[in-house]
Amino acid sequence: MRRMLALLLFLGIAVGVVLFHLVFQIEGLDKVFIRRRPLSPFARQAASGQEGWGASRERVQDTIRIGSYNIEVFGPQKASQPHVMDVIARTVRQFDLLAIQEIRSKDQSLIPQLVRQVNTSGAHYGYLLGPRLGRTHSKEQYAYLFNTKTIDVDREATYTISDPHDRMHREPFVALFRARGPDPKEAFTFKLVNVHVDPDVVDEELNALDDVYYAVLNDGDEEDDVVLLGDFNTSEQRMHQLGSVPEMTVALTGITTNSLGTAAYDNLVFHRRNTIEFVGRSGVLDLVRVFNLTSQQVQEVSDHLPIWADFSIFEGGGRGRVAARPPSNSAQ
Repeated sequence: MRRMLALLLFLGIAVGVVLFHLVFQIEGLDKVFIRRRPLSPFARQAASGQEGWGASRERVQDTIRIGSYNIEVFGPQKASQPHVMDVIARTVRQFDLLAIQEIRSKDQSLIPQLVRQVNTSGAHYGYLLGPRLGRTHSKEQYAYLFNTKTIDVDREATYTISDPHDRMHREPFVALFRARGPDPKEAFTFKLVNVHVDPDVVDEELNALDDVYYAVLNDGDEEDDVVLLGDFNTSEQRMHQLGSVPEMTVALTGITTNSLGTAAYDNLVFHRRNTIEFVGRSGVLDLVRVFNLTSQQVQEVSDHLPIWADFSIFEGGGRGRVAARPPSNSAQ
C-alpha cells in the first residue's frame, strides 16, 4: 500500500513539473525569474474569438460553409500522387462550396478527376471550371467545387471578368449560387468572384479589384451579395482601393493562411451592409489537426491552407427575414 501511495505521489509530482514547464519559463541563472509562456499563434487566434486553425467541418444548422484554397501549382504532378489527391478530396468535402486557384494543367480532365474522387465517399459534388488565363505560357484556371445537395448554381450567369486594358494577369471568375433548403424566394443567393492576385504586381491588381467589385455588382443580375475570395497575396490591412470601398469588410483578421503559419494571403471580402448573411464565423482549416498529417505532408499539397466563412442559408440572415434588395449601385 505504501509503495502504491509513493508511486502515485511520484507521478503527481512528475505531472506537475511537466505542466509547470509547459506554462511557465524560467529565465536567468543568477536570479531566477518565472514568466508565463506566451500563447502560440494558434492559441492567440483561438482566444481572439475566431475559430481559426482548429476548425473542422462541423457547422451550425441553417448555414453553408464557403471556402477558398490556392492549391499551389495544381497540375499533373500532384494529380499523379494518390496521397496528395486524397488530402485535396477530403478537404473539398469540408465545404459546401470551395473556390480553387492556381490550377495549372493543359489536361482538362484534372478537375473532373478530382470531383470523381470526392464523390467516391457517396458525396454529390459538381464543379465550374474557368478558362486558362495568363500573359505567359504558364496559364492558370479557377474552379468552384460545390455540394449539389446544399448549393444550386446558375450556369448561365457564370463568366470571366472582361479586362480590355489588361490590368490583371488572371481575370477573376464569377459565378452565381443559391443555398438549397429554404423556399427559393427566401434562400440566400450570392455571387462569388474567384481571385488570384499576381505576387509581382500586388498593388496594381488590388487597385483594379474595386472596379471588379462594382462591375459584378452592376452586371444586370441585380445581385447585391458579391463576395470576392481567393489569394490576394497580402494581408487584410493592405487592400488598397478595394479596401477603401465604403462598408467593405473581410472575413478573416489577424490569422495567417499559409501552410508555414507565417503570412496572411487569403480572405473573403464583401460589403458588410449588403451581405448580412455572414454569421461571423470564419477561420483557417488546419489540415495537420483535422486530418492528422505532418507539416511536410500538408506542404506537399500547397503552400496555402484552406480558408472558410459561414453564411446563413436565408436571404437577410434569418428565417422569415427576406431582405429587400437595395438598388444595385447602393454600395457606391
